[in-house]
Amino acid sequence: MNVRRSAAALAAIGVLAAAAPATAADTSPSASPEVAVPTGLFGKSDPTYDGVWRQSLALLAQRTLGYRPAAAAVDWLVGQQCDKGGFAAFRADTAKPCEGKGGAQPDTNSTAAAVQALQALGGHDAEAHRALDWLKDAQNKDGGWGYTPGSPSDTNSTSVVIGAFAGAGQDPGELRAAKGTPYELLSAQALACDEDGGGALAYQPDKKGRLVANADATAAGVLGALGKGFVNAPAEARAKAPACSSSGRATEARVADNAAAYLAHAVAASGHLESALPGAEDQPDYGNTADAVVALAADGWSTQAKKPYAWLEKNAAGWARQSGPAAYAQLILAAHAVGADARHFGGTDLVRSLNATGPAPRAAAHKEESGERAGDESNTGVWWIVGVGLVAGIGIGFLLSGRRKKQQP
Repeated sequence: MNVRRSAAALAAIGVLAAAAPATAADTSPSASPEVAVPTGLFGKSDPTYDGVWRQSLALLAQRTLGYRPAAAAVDWLVGQQCDKGGFAAFRADTAKPCEGKGGAQPDTNSTAAAVQALQALGGHDAEAHRALDWLKDAQNKDGGWGYTPGSPSDTNSTSVVIGAFAGAGQDPGELRAAKGTPYELLSAQALACDEDGGGALAYQPDKKGRLVANADATAAGVLGALGKGFVNAPAEARAKAPACSSSGRATEARVADNAAAYLAHAVAASGHLESALPGAEDQPDYGNTADAVVALAADGWSTQAKKPYAWLEKNAAGWARQSGPAAYAQLILAAHAVGADARHFGGTDLVRSLNATGPAPRAAAHKEESGERAGDESNTGVWWIVGVGLVAGIGIGFLLSGRRKKQQP
């Protein structure tokens, strides 16, 4: 779940925020250091690139934990919707129309994340259905979605959109375009078992049409092929270890199993995925490791998910403090997927930490948080400026490492 992929990487002058949507190379917004953080928004960093994304993940995490998010936080998200139904990464002035000259440009990632949050919150069917209609209009002929309408389909965007439709009770397999369905697009992105990185999914074919294994796209693709969104309760554990199989028809279930086998192998030795960003290849990728935990657990490989989750418990708290609400939400969703208590994540209470970055929620299944804002739990992340290959080396999750970079083994 993180910043999303394109030919242009998000480079940072401080800390790269986790779990933010992809930014297309030809549509990347310029930096906006003057943007004031609106009331109701989670986090204190510039929301230009990830406002709707981080808000959606934070609300999803709170709702998953049994909290009722604050009305101010929900209203902020609802108010970001464009007239035609889509959501942009951030609208500084919601009085200005989207898609026009100088207006915010809606994208599939922000829209699909918002749909998943609105469906989980309940009471916002009208807004969710308008967003889904916008996504239907943005579907490519090959059955998939790119980051923006008309851009080439990629595994990550297609997967998060699948999660949005599935969460709304609509069968993504029925979304057939001229040349295929979303599931057929994911199948076409999967590497054969006898290839290097077999079982993994590519973000997109490279310029020569070749598929290159990408761990970030693979984690997203597992959930997409399963027809699942960001939130996954613990699944029944499967007995055998995952293995890539090329026998039989390439069903969605087999695509998911083969991709999970790739992820299980990738985290088996160290317990984590490594960053694919230039200059940071030897550093852990915390966000994508959290995504891998969710993907493995969602496909029933809970035993294989426990090692990377244990690694995150020991190592990811500092990353989350630096990166902010989306990172806390990722870790909470990983804990939920393996049946762990997010209040006892190593020595960190992820629930209190997330709630401290935005409007305090109301208690539901759990005791209401006090609303304390501990200084060491505040969001100190600073958004990076768009640039190619200028990355300080902090890993990001659900949606960034795709952009035709060096891939994980």
